[in-house]
Amino acid sequence: MYRLLRLALSVSLTMLRPLLLTLVPALLLMGCASAPPSSSAVSPSQGEVLATRGISESAKIAALETAILGLGAGIDPGEAARVARLAVEYPLYTLAPRYQVEDPPLIHNMKVNMGTKPRGLCYDWADDLEARLRQEGLQTVTLHRAIANHNNIRIEHSTVVVSAVGDTMAEGIVLDPWRLGMGVLFWAPVAEDSKYDWWERQDVFAYKRARGRM
Repeated sequence: MYRLLRLALSVSLTMLRPLLLTLVPALLLMGCASAPPSSSAVSPSQGEVLATRGISESAKIAALETAILGLGAGIDPGEAARVARLAVEYPLYTLAPRYQVEDPPLIHNMKVNMGTKPRGLCYDWADDLEARLRQEGLQTVTLHRAIANHNNIRIEHSTVVVSAVGDTMAEGIVLDPWRLGMGVLFWAPVAEDSKYDWWERQDVFAYKRARGRM
C-alpha cells in the first residue's frame, strides 16, 4: 500500500509540473499584463497605428500634440506640445534607462518582482510619468490615473490619461509607456483603446473598498 501511495504521488507531481511551470511566471507578474483583443474584429485607431515602434519620435510627438489639441478648443498649444514631447521622450530616454529595461514588458515585470530590477511595473511608469507631467503646472489639460482589469481574472494594468480640463477620463487620451516595452509610448483615445476597459483609479479604489479588498 505504501508503495502504491508513493507511486500515485509521483505520477500526480509529474502531471502537475507543466501546469506549475506555467502558473508560477504568471503569478510573478503581479500586475501589468496586456489583455488580448476582444473576439470581435476591431480596426486599430490612428493613435494605435502611430504608437508603433516603426514611427519616429518626432512624428509621434507631432501626432500626439495634434490629438491633444483636438481634445478641446481651450487647450493651450504650448501645453499640448510639452505634454506630447514629455510623454514620448521622458519614458524612452529617462525612465527606461533608470529602470534598467532590457527585456519585453512581461519579462521585465518578472525581474522587478524577483528583485533583480529596481522598477518598471506599469504603475511605476504611470507614477513617474504623471509626476513629471505635473511639474509643468498644466492649466488647460487634466491628468487622470486609470486602471483596467480590476474586476476580472486578468492582471490589472495602470496608465495615465490626459483630457481637456473639465472632461472625464473617458474623453481623454491614454498615455501608456509600459505596453510596447523599452519606454516606447503607446497612445490612443480611451474610447479607441481596444485592449483595455479603463476605469478612473478613484472608482476602482471605491469598488475594492466596497468589497473589502482594500
